[in-house]
Parts: sequence; structure tokens; C-alpha cells
Amino acid sequence: MATSKEFHDYVIENLQRVGDVSARKMMGEYCVYYQGKLIGNICDNCLFLKPTESVLRLMPDAGRAYPYEGSKTLMVTVEDVGNTELMAEVLDEMYKELPEPKAKKKKECG
Repeated sequence: MATSKEFHDYVIENLQRVGDVSARKMMGEYCVYYQGKLIGNICDNCLFLKPTESVLRLMPDAGRAYPYEGSKTLMVTVEDVGNTELMAEVLDEMYKELPEPKAKKKKECG
């Protein structure tokens, strides 16, 4: 089941209350970014976050699941995306742990 536009909008609107959050459509689902860093996915009407140390510490009772068939990463599922206080803390702590995005190489003409 693909993610509905309504669920995507609900998640992004709630997370944007926390900070600079965006999503990019990928194969019918979405990659979610916080301040330019990939933090997780929206798949099958569920928000999945990367299982960083801070996510596991701040959300110890959260479920774990694979976001899509063939995924190699067991992700943390977020039940209460509307809890902006928790989401702010989680995203800020995740940001510190995640690597900087790779710089895009410019194509040379010639």
C-alpha cells in the first residue's frame, strides 16, 4: 500500500513545526530530510526513523519494522508524530549523529 498524500502532508506539517523538514518522493514513497540530512522514510502510511543511538534512547518503547520489502535496515516506527516536543528533541539529537550530506559533484562541460 502506498502512502497517501494526506498522510504525507500530515507528517510533514507536524515535523515542520520542529524545523527544516522536507520530503522527496522515491518510488511511490518518501525520503524525509531534516536540515538536509536523511532521517528516515514515510512508507505505507507510517513514519520510519533511522535507528540512531539518540532515537533508541529517546523512544525506547517505539516499534521496529522494515519500511519496505527488501529493506536491510530495521527502522524505528513513530506513532505520535504530533508530539512536537518529543520530535524536536529526537530530530535535533539525530542531526548531531548523522553524517553530513555528500557534496554533489559539478559536471564538467567540454
